[in-house]
Amino acid sequence: MNRYERLNRLLQLLADRGAVEVESVATELVVSVATVRRDLDHLAAQQLVTRTRGGAVAQSVAYDLPLRYKSARNASQKQRIAAAAAQLVVPGAVVGLSGGTTTTELARALVASSSLSGLTVVTNALNIAGELTVRRQIKLVVTGGVARPQSYELIGPLGVATLAGVSIDITFLGVDAIDPGHGASAHHEGEAEINRLLAGRARHVVVVADGSKLTARAFARICTIDAIDTLVTDDTAPADAVSRLTTAGVHVIQA
Repeated sequence: MNRYERLNRLLQLLADRGAVEVESVATELVVSVATVRRDLDHLAAQQLVTRTRGGAVAQSVAYDLPLRYKSARNASQKQRIAAAAAQLVVPGAVVGLSGGTTTTELARALVASSSLSGLTVVTNALNIAGELTVRRQIKLVVTGGVARPQSYELIGPLGVATLAGVSIDITFLGVDAIDPGHGASAHHEGEAEINRLLAGRARHVVVVADGSKLTARAFARICTIDAIDTLVTDDTAPADAVSRLTTAGVHVIQA
């Protein structure tokens, strides 16, 4: 396990448990106590955790892990989801992309596709914009707004103003949770607002989410379930959750 993987795992443990002890984590990760201490000190320096005597406790941000740490989680599933989602796009389409690790993989899949040409991508995600801006075959539209460091997403009134003037063929939403009763949701209300507008400006709304998101709940609603046309997920999605979403009228594709 390299350092990147250890840091990601530590943040996951803190998000799940709220607190960790150095010695128990060292045993669990099969690394030295000194290594765990250094890793926790590094996370504390980034204000992602609070160090305690003998361990660390989660700060609120740890429950919404920064994108750079999320990217290693369920990576193969997200790539399969992205490949399946890319097949829903037709040449010349205007495509909305919210921020997130799965939508980032989708952006890469769109670029890699030899059958797609003349695409316009509308996004509020700075990392996706950074990858697409050098792709001359794609017209890139970036919303305005204030950057949120955890997700690289632009949020706020400037983004709202931009989206009010565009029309989108298909929007792909990366979400923190999807549930038949609560709809799609995000941890942060500012992200939820922009994502809601991306969905509202689109003819077809697709949620891209790995199976773990189908049993999760998040703070801020993006949209109700009847606003979602399609869910692209993976084969780890619980069968009962898939069944309930299908019953609610969502077309579910499992990659």
